[in-house]
Amino acid sequence: MKVKVVLTFGAILLLGMAAWAQEFPRFELGADYSFARFNPNAAYTNGHSLNGGGGSFTININEYLGFQMDLHGYQSNTNNFSVPSGLSFPGGASGKVSGDLFTYLFGPQIKVRAHGFHPFAHLLVGAAHSNVYANAFKQICQPVAGTCSFNTSPAEDGFAMAFGGGVDIPLGKVVSFRPAEIDYLLTHFTNQFANSNQNNFRYSAGLVFSFGHTHY
Repeated sequence: MKVKVVLTFGAILLLGMAAWAQEFPRFELGADYSFARFNPNAAYTNGHSLNGGGGSFTININEYLGFQMDLHGYQSNTNNFSVPSGLSFPGGASGKVSGDLFTYLFGPQIKVRAHGFHPFAHLLVGAAHSNVYANAFKQICQPVAGTCSFNTSPAEDGFAMAFGGGVDIPLGKVVSFRPAEIDYLLTHFTNQFANSNQNNFRYSAGLVFSFGHTHY
């Protein structure tokens, strides 16, 4: 009798767990438009509004936790700036410079798959690349000898980190709409034109495609 009771209870428990089991995709692929406000954090430069786009690829370990790769690229507008005299620029310098920005980020993502919307948060670290410093070297240092105290192109790669989150709205089993992802984007370039953290803002919006659905 006791065995039957235990088996019955076990069967009910398993059925209940199966009923409550949540389906989640093993893989998520995002494609989006992205806006970044880049703050050079130097007295002689101004902030840049960058428009671009990119995407992400997430491998979900379970219903809530995934590992994400995030790749984005931006094209800037041409900006005027004036550099005061100093060790790197003996007589000061000025010019018009434009450049691209690319970020390559990786890290964990936590997502809550509530009914009708899926809020998420992530912490991503990696690298940033920009040719704006090489362009500044060409525009400022090369035309007139002695303008700059260095004669090699500045480093174009630096550390990057993004912290933030957003929300996905499922439109079906495969496609979700992402109206907003907002991140604090930190970059750190070290060269003759920049030697500090740049505290930036990033906004993205687009679509997310889900694959390999399974139960947890």
